[in-house]
Amino acid sequence: MASVRVPYSKEDDYAEDIIRQRQELIAERIGEPLHHVSSYSFDPHGLRGNIENFIGVAQVPIGLAGPVLIHGEHAQGEFLIPMATSEGTLVASYNRGMKALSMAGGITCTVSADQMQRAPVFIFENARQARDYAQWLRDNFDSIKQAAETTSRIGKLLNIEFYHSNKFLFTRFNYSTGDAAGQNMVGRATYVACQWIVANGPKVVRWFLESNFATDKKASQINSIMTRGKRVTAEATIPGEILKKLMHTSSESLHYHFQVQSIGGFMSGVNNNGAHSANGVTAMFIATGQDVANVSESSAGILYCERAENDDLYLSITIPSLIVATFGGGTSLPTQRECLKLLGCDGPGNVFKLAEIVAAVVLAGELSLASAISSHDWVSSHEQYGRNR
Repeated sequence: MASVRVPYSKEDDYAEDIIRQRQELIAERIGEPLHHVSSYSFDPHGLRGNIENFIGVAQVPIGLAGPVLIHGEHAQGEFLIPMATSEGTLVASYNRGMKALSMAGGITCTVSADQMQRAPVFIFENARQARDYAQWLRDNFDSIKQAAETTSRIGKLLNIEFYHSNKFLFTRFNYSTGDAAGQNMVGRATYVACQWIVANGPKVVRWFLESNFATDKKASQINSIMTRGKRVTAEATIPGEILKKLMHTSSESLHYHFQVQSIGGFMSGVNNNGAHSANGVTAMFIATGQDVANVSESSAGILYCERAENDDLYLSITIPSLIVATFGGGTSLPTQRECLKLLGCDGPGNVFKLAEIVAAVVLAGELSLASAISSHDWVSSHEQYGRNR
């Protein structure tokens, strides 16, 4: 039996005719046409560089939450939040958290670090050569930086980290990447830098551009400590009266539950001691054209709360590896561009603003779900809003 060949055109693989051929191939296999997948409102030629073998779209519902009041260094004022999800109660829950935090005076957001990595490994005949090579790289950093930065007017090599094991020298090349997420940018820059290194430095037995030490699209402890993408914190103080009236709980109950869930998270080895920051991150990533696989790193979170004497609650979360962009990749797609415009984050110059908004949204979700669990409203809320049978 001959294998199926997916129709492809060397001349123009985004033309309507070749797209229709692929759609007809699927219709033959499933016995009916693609009514919904094949319905889209943009010129497929604009997808070049975003998708191959295009057949249509996956339509994820977008709900609107907010407004949420943010006091960032870049995001300032009230924002309506587009959230793409198929999980019932999610938008309603985030909306409730945003309302409470806005009533409490808003959310303060701070970006404290920004860097993207590629992590080459250099392999030697023995451990001493590997150790000494790190010093040669330090001594020649300026030349390495110059080579790397010939590939981009945006990407800047900030520094190189060194981690020695056996006869391997693992490195992490840290870059600033402007408004782009930057994985491809730093990959190209580091490749050129490594070519210069191998051509000009002491003998290397072998080398690889990526050693898995950047932990690209994987959660890791090193990125929680050293930062990959943006390191951003969202914090707020919620009066006890708002917790009681709107969230049906108290600072005492929330604080106690936080202590218990932190132990549960520690025992299970999670990368986040909060409740569900991946929900808010993912919903915003889909809506705004981010690389959704980066949720694996961006879902890491460090939640902290403390109870004040007047029964107020201070709540904050730090996202140590939030990978977002407002330029390049999926951010240029028509639907995603509209959502970025809603946030005032479309185009260059807005990536820190978007990072602050995402962090604020995550904090709202943490407050809402923690309150639902604390007040035993979690199941009843899902029964009311999340059933689709």
